[in-house]
Amino acid sequence: MTARPEAPNDPYDFVGIGLGPFNLGLACLTEPITELSGVFLESKPDFEWHPGMFLDGAHLQTPFMSDLVTLADPTSPYSFLNYLKEKGRLYSFYIRENFYPLRIEYDDYCRWAAGKLGSIRFSTTVTEVTYEDEVYVVRTRTGETFRARHLVLGTGTPPHIPDACRDLGGDFIHNSRYLPHKAELQRKKSITLVGSGQSAAEIYYDLLSEIDVHGYQLNWVTRSPRFFPLEYTKLTLEMTSPEYVDYYHALPEATRYRLTAQQKSLFKGIDGDLVNDIFDLLYQKNLGGPVPTRLLTNSALTGARHEMGTYTLSLRQEEQQKEYELTSEGLVLATGYRYTEPEFLGPVRHRLRYDSHGNHDIGRNYAIDVTGRGVFLQNAGVHAHSVTSPDLGMGAYRNSYIIRELLGTEYYPVEKTIAFQEFAV
Repeated sequence: MTARPEAPNDPYDFVGIGLGPFNLGLACLTEPITELSGVFLESKPDFEWHPGMFLDGAHLQTPFMSDLVTLADPTSPYSFLNYLKEKGRLYSFYIRENFYPLRIEYDDYCRWAAGKLGSIRFSTTVTEVTYEDEVYVVRTRTGETFRARHLVLGTGTPPHIPDACRDLGGDFIHNSRYLPHKAELQRKKSITLVGSGQSAAEIYYDLLSEIDVHGYQLNWVTRSPRFFPLEYTKLTLEMTSPEYVDYYHALPEATRYRLTAQQKSLFKGIDGDLVNDIFDLLYQKNLGGPVPTRLLTNSALTGARHEMGTYTLSLRQEEQQKEYELTSEGLVLATGYRYTEPEFLGPVRHRLRYDSHGNHDIGRNYAIDVTGRGVFLQNAGVHAHSVTSPDLGMGAYRNSYIIRELLGTEYYPVEKTIAFQEFAV
């Protein structure tokens, strides 16, 4: 990819805004395509991927082949295996015989890839996007201007704070900031963790491991009726296939939203081994007497207040329809991430499509603008593309699709049929 247009006044073919793994993958895959010019703008000073959750032993829930490029181009120099080779760890990874990279290792891999690319501009905050003379004009906080025929939005999904805790005050944290605040948290007499997914389970296991050292009361509250394991059987994994995306995207909008609520265990569940490890740790610690911990399921957070260093959580047991309260000095919200439309898109909202729920109406080709080929969205599309939207393993597939739209021709083969099962009649 040529970082700049051929002539100084020509617009870029595209500007990528935000640099998570998906737009970073796009940067890697477009790098060898000389027919494209593009630039990626990221507000942070360096690549960063959930650093607050680099717990010891925490690993991806997808295999190493779900890296930035391999499933689109196995020969790419930006593959995870090439990263290991350059770092001198390829044989160690081979001997480890574990397909799942450590989370901190994946972050280092992404930093390694970003460091090799000339199309990335860090510390560049986008403040406004307008549409002028048939091109998008991207303005930054420092006064720079980038003109492009296309946009690829990769601003990610920021931490979600439940309504009950929006103006709560105090020193509660979202799980994305767990590690920097862990020591301070463990000095409290009681800690309550709210959430039901992998991050909640990892934090609970970490705090439970050291409960004897610090002596705190540890509570884990989840709205889910049980601690759902991630469904990871092979035929279920075929739901991250091109055929399933075709099927899902063609369903009526109401059906898609209903399925979105029903399919959370396909991408928001807990690693099954970790569920068992938590039970085994509870069993082990219970040998010395009752452990000061509570696991509360079916409990929805309906309200919260903070007074004199203590949180009082209002909860409702969903099946019994009973209200109750829980007090705690420390509070961790492992409540996930949720897409919010960036404010800088305000001037071009009239060019974007929305569904009846107010979310982006995302085309099968990942476009969200009125032309159906001008603005593309990374992630944030479970309601349109099912569980494939946040799946790291489908990032290279989506980028192959977007590149085809940008070029008008297929540079990387876009798979169409890989599943054994049939989803539609």
